[in-house]
Formats: sequence, structure tokens, C-alpha cells
Amino acid sequence: MPSFVITEKCDGCKAQDKTACQYICPHDLMALDREKMKAYNQEPEQCWECYNCVKICPQQAIEVRGYSDFVPLGSQTIPLRGTDSIMWTIKFRNGLTKRFKFPIRTTVEGSVDPYAGKPEPDFSKIKEPGFFTGPARTE
Repeated sequence: MPSFVITEKCDGCKAQDKTACQYICPHDLMALDREKMKAYNQEPEQCWECYNCVKICPQQAIEVRGYSDFVPLGSQTIPLRGTDSIMWTIKFRNGLTKRFKFPIRTTVEGSVDPYAGKPEPDFSKIKEPGFFTGPARTE
């Protein structure tokens, strides 16, 4: 189920150094054809189907279509990215459409402290069962 670019919609991110899909692809599969100024998946068989390129494309020019033995014919999964959320539209082959909205990251990457508000670990009890982030024992 590799991603593919709808060339009629793709504008090559208006001739930037890198397209948005090139920037976001974790496997470096997306490339830009400088003659046509269109992005394309240079190795579709290596695609992880992570949907990163689909979600970030400003022109909604990238799709991931499922193989017919996994995804019934006529169904679609379409993400639409906003400034604060992603709206997933799922179209089933019987015509039913459902939409799901999820918030996107609003904090700077790496700025979250996962141990904020947690007690310092007591290394004298390190061999005892339990988690240091679990509820405090009252004995």
C-alpha cells in the first residue's frame, strides 16, 4: 500500500529546496522531479504506509491506497490537516462516511519533561518490586 502522488494536484511545494513530503518521509522515499516540479515515491515497495507524507502535503496530492485484499474496493482513508488538528475521513465501500478529529502537537519537539511532578527515585529500594512512578505505598 505505498503512497503515490496525484500529479495533477502536486505543485512541488512551489520549488522550495525540499518538498514537504521529502522533509517528513522517515525512509527518504519521496523525491522531486525538477523538470516537472512534481514529487514522486522513488521506491514504492519500501513504503511503510506511515501517512506522514499524506498528512503534511499542502495540496492533498498524496494518497495511500490499500490493496484490494486488505481494503475493500471503493473505500478510502483521507486525512485533512489543519493548524491544530487532523480530520480523518473514512469512506466505506457501502457509502457510509465517518470523520474523526484528533489534535496535533502544540508543543515544541523535545520540550516535554516526562518526569515533571514525579518523585525522585529512592535507590535504596531499587531491588524491591514496583515502579517509582506508581502510587506511593502506605505501610
